Amino acid sequence: MSDVPAILAAAVAADPARPLLTYYDDATGERTELSGITLGNWVSKTANLLVDGLGLGPGDRADLLLPPHWQTAAILLASWSAGLTVGYRPWSTAGLTPEEGTPDVVFVSQERERSFLEDVPDADERFVLSMHPFAMPMREVPDGYRDFNADVRLYGDFFRASAVPSPSTPATADGTTFGAWGEIIAHIAGEMDLKPGDRVLIDAAKHEQPVQWLLAPLAAGATIVLVANPDASKTAARAESERVTRIL
Repeated sequence: MSDVPAILAAAVAADPARPLLTYYDDATGERTELSGITLGNWVSKTANLLVDGLGLGPGDRADLLLPPHWQTAAILLASWSAGLTVGYRPWSTAGLTPEEGTPDVVFVSQERERSFLEDVPDADERFVLSMHPFAMPMREVPDGYRDFNADVRLYGDFFRASAVPSPSTPATADGTTFGAWGEIIAHIAGEMDLKPGDRVLIDAAKHEQPVQWLLAPLAAGATIVLVANPDASKTAARAESERVTRIL
């Protein structure tokens, strides 16, 4: 599978109604389940916000300071679908030096904005996410930010890229190109021994990078149960109720 839009399209087409990404947070009791078509709609809305709303495209950069989360998945998939270069720092890397250069748009969680404001780079556009289980808009938006969940709802559920990145365009801020990205995803899926039809339970703390908790499973034809702050006492029952075939 050569690119992220193709990976997502194949994952959705396999069965649009099946749970493609299920997210748990055992610290809050949250459970959010997204079918293929629902995740696809979120990706399309976000990609339309990036392209039509912000005028971004191949060569522009989106930085994400977000934890592994279903909303993070939508923004990542949308950014790559629009041909953007992605800089990603998960929750645990607070305080580390940001990626070099100035991004065109930044996405940050409400908690990170409050606690690590000095980490958020300057950008033409900065969006804050409440990380609410149902993606509700925020009651109060911090100065200098736009509410992602309020803005994204204004955009359509269908996206078709008007510009395609060249193979030499960076897909990630470390310089990995779109030409190499698909092969890397496939290689990691192979290393993780993922198979079509797998239902994979993933500990978000152990697999923070999107290529592990999102792209490799989708590329392999697997579906995802992503768990933040996992309570080990719930693992066996959750694996049974979610019909999990692999635990990572």
